[in-house]
Amino acid sequence: MIVDSYAIVILAAGSSSRMGRPKQLLPFYGKSLLEHTVDTASETDANPVIVVLGANASLLEKEISEKKVHIAENTGWEEGMASSVRCGIKTLVQIAPYADAAIIMVCDQPFVSPALLNDLVTAQKNTGKAIVTSRYEHAIGPPALFHKTVFAELLGLKGDAGARKIIEQRGDDVATVSFDKGEIDIDTESDYRALL
Repeated sequence: MIVDSYAIVILAAGSSSRMGRPKQLLPFYGKSLLEHTVDTASETDANPVIVVLGANASLLEKEISEKKVHIAENTGWEEGMASSVRCGIKTLVQIAPYADAAIIMVCDQPFVSPALLNDLVTAQKNTGKAIVTSRYEHAIGPPALFHKTVFAELLGLKGDAGARKIIEQRGDDVATVSFDKGEIDIDTESDYRALL
């Protein structure tokens, strides 16, 4: 169960309700967070890179219209993160049925690097595990790689939960990669000020 080809699914459909403005557009090192995330994904061997948009889709689509990405619109984004995971995986299966795995990323983790994404793939090849997730100081979380044998479970997610439950249930079939700044994400204005 070794991954040869993989896709990246970027979840960017939320309305940033705690922020009060689309956090995907917050400037970070001269780019928006969304653009930064797309560029990071594009520097890997992933094919395709899928961006799941929902709230503010037309506004965000303009931001990445020049990028080589496939945009998937999640019309049910108000349900929460699970709907975006389902939308991204469904799109992937339709447009790239050859992909062995998907790396799921969010666009509010500014310190994800191409090297980290490559490390997830390398760890999968070295361990043969179905899931490789990032390990932060006190938790695990995205970005995480899921072999296609896990896609059915991802398509069964509901509500505002991400894939953490699946990762916890599959304990023995999970490898981790260290991501020092993984706990830094942007949910509120004070998070953003702290980042800057």
